[in-house]
Amino acid sequence: MSKVLKKSMAILGLVAVSVVASATTVHMMARSGKAPVAYDSSFAPEGVTSASEYGFQNTAYALGSRQLGNAPDLTPAAENSVKAVVHIKVKKTQQVREQQMIDPFEFFFGGDPRGSRRSEPVVGYGSGVIISNDGYIMTNNHVVDGGDELSVTLYDNRTFKAKLVGSDPSSDIALIKVEAKDLPTIPFGNSDNLRLGEWVLAVGNPFNLTSTVTAGIVSAKSRPAASGDQLGVASFIQTDAAVNPGNSGGALVNASGELVGINTMIYSQTGNYAGYSFAVPINIAAKVVSDIKKYGAVQRGMLGIVGADVTSELVQKEGLKVNEGFYVADFAEISAALAAGLEKGDVITAIDGHRIISFAQLQEQISRFRPGDTVSVTVNRKGSEKTFKVTLRNKEGGSKLLQRSASSDADSRLGASLKELSAGELRNYGLSYGLVVESLRSGALKKAGVREGFILLTANDTPLRSLRDLNQAVAALDKAGSYGRSRRASLLLRGFYPQTGEVMTFTIEL
Repeated sequence: MSKVLKKSMAILGLVAVSVVASATTVHMMARSGKAPVAYDSSFAPEGVTSASEYGFQNTAYALGSRQLGNAPDLTPAAENSVKAVVHIKVKKTQQVREQQMIDPFEFFFGGDPRGSRRSEPVVGYGSGVIISNDGYIMTNNHVVDGGDELSVTLYDNRTFKAKLVGSDPSSDIALIKVEAKDLPTIPFGNSDNLRLGEWVLAVGNPFNLTSTVTAGIVSAKSRPAASGDQLGVASFIQTDAAVNPGNSGGALVNASGELVGINTMIYSQTGNYAGYSFAVPINIAAKVVSDIKKYGAVQRGMLGIVGADVTSELVQKEGLKVNEGFYVADFAEISAALAAGLEKGDVITAIDGHRIISFAQLQEQISRFRPGDTVSVTVNRKGSEKTFKVTLRNKEGGSKLLQRSASSDADSRLGASLKELSAGELRNYGLSYGLVVESLRSGALKKAGVREGFILLTANDTPLRSLRDLNQAVAALDKAGSYGRSRRASLLLRGFYPQTGEVMTFTIEL
């Protein structure tokens, strides 16, 4: 499936908008409106969703549409939005490789030709959007990823320490929290209702220029982007609002002052704005942070299909009777779609009545649902239209919600979230055991240079068949070190990166 998706989704030159340590900020756009009134769903424009639906205390103001001559008045939306967009400062530790002369003998007989590494503190900056009166803030994962310390500065210059509630690298969305009350917020809009040519505002902190507002229009919807993660967002809002390093995690708002997206990246060959920016639709981002808050992990419902966008070449080759949609070429080992009655050669044309013309649109619709949810899938089968009720499954093939891996002593000591490989993953990798590094925070693994996705096989030559094995290895070091506290305990971890097959050994200081 990855080859098909990469081919259908690839856009070269997309980069996260970062400042120093890859912390990025984004901007918002807003429609103009009437004088603010207390937000009420009966007053809200059609299609606006309430943040309370996602479990957040949000009493933001919604602005009605206003016109000044032939152009929208964006000032009310801008003036209200900047109050709910924050500046995020992230302190990190990064590994820096030191160049050194290579001994040819060591190179051929087991030495490390890459040179030594040292830790170096760095500071990154980005933006965030207050989505709840009691201090919940939405931002990009790449803004806060690896942060040792997070601080948030509000529009009124108050600064708070923030904690990471959870993050999702696949969607590049994270949820952080500050201990404060009665904070200004932005009402959630409905990104499905955005129209091409509609005015939007990007609000953020480019180049540390705080509370900056830029304006543009919606250039495209459901825009795919190159991604190595099949679960990653493949459906972005494209705008021509100027976005630069420091904008990541900021707000994209419509002219009514409603949050419709989280600014994430730009199309650029230089790293700076070159005409187009991309935002995660709020209908995707809101569900992600809701899952993080409620379940501790993002709950993704999956159809379990492999395929490609319908093209003129595919129509001719396969004799298809439609010119748009998503072509089903194959199914996953355990597939919700196959179980519901879909067949190879079907073309998916709608999800719950929403027109589907590409994988990006298909993924955007399915991303709203959780395992166990049922969706209506309309297909064209050899010229006949059929609709199936499909109960979505989780990534392991079941219909239950997946809970976040229970933390262990090793998790906290190593600064990572670890998970035992599923039966399917073991089969795919040809393994009988192993632990995968799901996410990293400040800690021993990150300092040693371990990256997310690394599969641990042994700890001090002991096979890691479960998290318990790793906990026991750490406990054994603690016991041994109790006789001489001056010595730091070392844990020798061996494993590999499945994406590249690279086998690595890390010495972890505990």
